[in-house]
Amino acid sequence: MVEEQLPTVPPGRFDAFLLVSFGGPEKPEDVMPFLRQVTRGRRIPDARLEAVAEHYYHFGGKSPINDQNRALLAAIKTSFAQKGISVPLLWGNRNWKPFISDAVAELASLGVKRVGAFVTSAFGSYSGCRQYREDIEKACGEVGANAPEIVKLPQFYNHRGFLLPQIASLQAAGAAASGTLTLFTAHSIPESMAASGPYTNQLRGAAAYVAEALGLTRWQLAFQSRSGPPTQPWLGPDVVELVKTINISEIRRVVVAPIGFVSDHMEIVWDLDHELRQVVEARKLAYHRIPTVGTNRDFVAMITDLFLAPDFEENSEARLFTPPQRHCFPGCCVIA
Repeated sequence: MVEEQLPTVPPGRFDAFLLVSFGGPEKPEDVMPFLRQVTRGRRIPDARLEAVAEHYYHFGGKSPINDQNRALLAAIKTSFAQKGISVPLLWGNRNWKPFISDAVAELASLGVKRVGAFVTSAFGSYSGCRQYREDIEKACGEVGANAPEIVKLPQFYNHRGFLLPQIASLQAAGAAASGTLTLFTAHSIPESMAASGPYTNQLRGAAAYVAEALGLTRWQLAFQSRSGPPTQPWLGPDVVELVKTINISEIRRVVVAPIGFVSDHMEIVWDLDHELRQVVEARKLAYHRIPTVGTNRDFVAMITDLFLAPDFEENSEARLFTPPQRHCFPGCCVIA
C-alpha cells in the first residue's frame, strides 16, 4: 500500500523507497503457482514441486515471509518518520504478489523520479543481487518512459546494523559456552554461480567477524536448502550432513545462526527449525536457533541510513570488516 501523501525529497537523494524481496504464498492454493513462478524456465516437473509444496502445507500453505515484509515496511515507515523523511514506501516481490512490476507501475503513477530500493539479501550472488537488478530493470522497461530511476541500495553483509544484532543474540544464547558448537548457515548456491561473485568471501568474512567478536572457538560456516539436481555441485558442507558427523563426546549443544537470511521464512522454519532440529535432537544434543534480524531496531536504522546516504565510504564506521573482494565489477555474479 502506498503512503497517502505527496512525495517530498528527503535529506538524501531519493523521493521514494522500495522494499524488494523474494515473496511467498499466503494460502494453500497459492503454493504450486508460486513454486512454478520460482522455477520458471527450469523445466522442473510438478511431481518434484509437490514434494517442496508439502513444506508449505505443513504450515497451512502460508509462508511467513510476506507478513514479515509487512512488519519490516511498517518499522521502516516509523524510522523514516523519526528522521523527518516523508516519501512513498512501496514493496515488491520477485516471485509473488505484490510483484516488483506492480510496485514500479505504482511508482510511475505517483510521478516520483528516483527511488532507493532495499533488497532483503545481504550477500552478493546472481540470485541475491544481479537477478533483482534484472527484475527491476525489466519492470521499468515494461512501464516505459514514465518509469523512475531505481537505485539498488548497497549490500550490507558487513554493516554494523546487520551484524551487531546477531552478535548480541549469540551472546544471549551462550554461544561461547563450553561444549557448544555454533553453526553459521546460509542458502547454498551452485558452485558455478558462487565462482562469479563475492558470495563465499562475504559470508566467510561475516561469520569470522561475529565469531571473533564473541571469542568462539568452535564454529563453522555451513550451507542449507539446496534445490538443484544431485549431479550439480553446490556449496557445502550441508548443515544437516555436518551435524551427523559431530563428535558428541566433545559437543553437547548446537547453536545455529542463520547469517545468510534476514527473516524467518520457509528456509528457516522448515529447514532449520524442523529438519535440522530433528537431526540434532536425534543425536541427543541441545538445539538453539537465534532469530534473524527481522525488524531489529539497529537493522531498521541501518536501512534508513542507507536510504539517506547510500554512498558511505569504505572506511566508514558502519562497515565492520572489508573482505578481499569489496566491489561489484563488470560481469560479476553472472550465471556461468
